[in-house]
Amino acid sequence: MEAPPTSAPAGATKYRWVVVALLFTAMVINYVDRQTVGLLKPHLEGEFGWSETNYADLIFWFQFAYAISYLAFGRIVDRFGARVGFSVAFLIWQAAHIAHAGMSSLKDAIIARVFLGIGEGGAFPGGVKAVSEWFPKAERAFAMGLFNAGTNIGAIVTPLVIPAITIAYGWKAAFIVTGALGLIWLPIWWLMYRRPREHPKVNAAELAHIEQDPVVQVQKISWLKVMRTRETWAYAAGKFLIDPIWWMFLFWLPDFLHKRHGLDLKTFGPPLVAIYLLSDIGSVSGGWLSSQFIKRGWSVNKARKITMLICATLALPVGAAALADNLWVAVLIIGVATAAHQGFSANLYTLPSDVFPNGAVGSVVGIGGMFGAFGGMAMAKYAGFVLDKIGSYTPIFVYAAGGYFLALLAVHLLMPKMTPVKIPGEAQS
Repeated sequence: MEAPPTSAPAGATKYRWVVVALLFTAMVINYVDRQTVGLLKPHLEGEFGWSETNYADLIFWFQFAYAISYLAFGRIVDRFGARVGFSVAFLIWQAAHIAHAGMSSLKDAIIARVFLGIGEGGAFPGGVKAVSEWFPKAERAFAMGLFNAGTNIGAIVTPLVIPAITIAYGWKAAFIVTGALGLIWLPIWWLMYRRPREHPKVNAAELAHIEQDPVVQVQKISWLKVMRTRETWAYAAGKFLIDPIWWMFLFWLPDFLHKRHGLDLKTFGPPLVAIYLLSDIGSVSGGWLSSQFIKRGWSVNKARKITMLICATLALPVGAAALADNLWVAVLIIGVATAAHQGFSANLYTLPSDVFPNGAVGSVVGIGGMFGAFGGMAMAKYAGFVLDKIGSYTPIFVYAAGGYFLALLAVHLLMPKMTPVKIPGEAQS
């Protein structure tokens, strides 16, 4: 039986929540940058004559770059820390987002998306690394839920801001204005982020709370040795199976609403805002629920998996989303599914820090993210094929309904007990 976690003592500083706020804001910017092309899809298809397959290729190459970068940045943040790794990633993706304004062909768009993928591949490895440095296990899923909720706020901001800028000043301005404003975050992060032991705003009580978990020290953990553990593949399998669903929601929802319910750039806003508000609730609630289970004495294994099972069940109705004739019924079904995804994802993201020593967390997250992006690449090709040949979203939503059960099954089979990992061939203490 695991010892119940201790609560932060009276008088402890709360700077760890400032760190979450910084990560949350970065993810808002990240998803504005990521979703802009999806929101402008009908507009850009009309201007450049893209087919569904062309658009799928655009997403495919973004995700290819994202996959490779995710793996690389996992290693970078383990070696140089979250402060440096996140800064480099942010600068690359923000510059690439602005560069979209110069595209005049599909080739130009693919190049811009590749560099965006390279930068954005460092966001989650850096963020998860920061959470693992700043939070004890009992708070990590909740902190991850808050940090991950920034993705949903970004997805809410995008349909409110991008159409207004595009209608007033054109689609190129949408990339330039949001990119320039987003750059303000970088110097703030650089000035405010340090590791807990190095930060002057963290007192002894908060530091003791952050470091309450037993420490397992492992030196010089190579990718090869990390990849020899079943737990790495449990996380990678989960990401491979669920990430494509989120990519589909992110890149194809505006198109679905356009084709199935007749919405356009002026009317996307309210339905997308409603969907991603529900996603935010799911992100925070999923992390909060498993944290509450742990505080009640449940094992980390039971708390995480029961929460993921609840989320998987809530996602089931999305298989019928394309069949709903009423717009707001479809919005509700999809919104509950995206909320379920975010709750599931908040818990899946904590698994590396739950079982791996801190020196391996970034690498494991990077490997998992790479496989998640590979799954997204497969989804891009599948969606492009289905929409070109069949013209219906139903086959795509059917996978979205069952993918979470497959992911949970894979995690449970490969990681049945979630005990601390012993890296083969490494000295541990």
